[in-house]
Amino acid sequence: MELRYGILSTSSIAPRFIAAVRACGKGEIVALSSRTQDKATEKAAAWNITKAYGSHEELLADKDVNIVYISNVNTAHYPWAKAALLAGKHVICEKPCTTQEAQTKELYALAREKGLFFMEAQKMLFLPAVLAVKERLGDLGEITMAELSHSFAASYNGWMFDEKAGGGPLLSSGIYAVQLMAWLFGRITDIRGTASKLDTGVEWQYILTGCTESGVLFSAKNSTKATLDNTCRIFGEKGWVELPNYWKARKAIFHVDGKEEILEFPCEHELVYEAEHIADCMEKGLLNSPVITEEISVEGIRAIEKVKSLW
Repeated sequence: MELRYGILSTSSIAPRFIAAVRACGKGEIVALSSRTQDKATEKAAAWNITKAYGSHEELLADKDVNIVYISNVNTAHYPWAKAALLAGKHVICEKPCTTQEAQTKELYALAREKGLFFMEAQKMLFLPAVLAVKERLGDLGEITMAELSHSFAASYNGWMFDEKAGGGPLLSSGIYAVQLMAWLFGRITDIRGTASKLDTGVEWQYILTGCTESGVLFSAKNSTKATLDNTCRIFGEKGWVELPNYWKARKAIFHVDGKEEILEFPCEHELVYEAEHIADCMEKGLLNSPVITEEISVEGIRAIEKVKSLW
């Protein structure tokens, strides 16, 4: 199937996805939309896209577009993903897929009903470094603990601390940690956390602790002010493995039986593996990804919702 992408939103991640699709050579970017025609025209020229729409409705009405990539603010994912599916488009929706477990389940059910492909864009689980760690977890012996840290300056996204937009690092970054733990070690059976919040009620940093069904305890911390080491470490009886910048990892460092082994996977566009996977799924006529399954999407947002309810 020839993929003809419509890019719904001119967000900061959109040009990275566009570059990845072009780098893998499987799909064409045929149109984009923004909330204003001026912004759409500006970005279309900058990103070399022929058609620019000043509303998302116009994009969804374009018969030349058969797959839509959604990357606007977090709370806008659900309504626009639903609108795209109802318009008969296949959908790739940036993480977090939605802000509520019920919404995520609804989108997967709607895609099945319509016979359309639907996937949460969780790039991390396609990275060769992350796949290498999963394949070689047995080298560590019995695994009992993991720790994850992530820090970033949020100033580049003005909506990051807007509660109505689904702001805060838990939704935007905590989803990486909880989905990685669930993907590697099974369902998350317990999770809780502590946060530092603004007067608006939106967190600007947090620490999570949790446990998976396989008995692995984990901690995950994130800050938009403190500079953390931005690494995932997984510990077993024979040693540990590190994934520097785990959400966009280019290397894995194994420390087993007193020896260090570094595996490196350089690439220009880390989203290229995700783009290749989408094309492969579409070629096979699948409705869902065998990697980013409905279960993984639901597990991630369920954990996030539980932490927020405790806060």
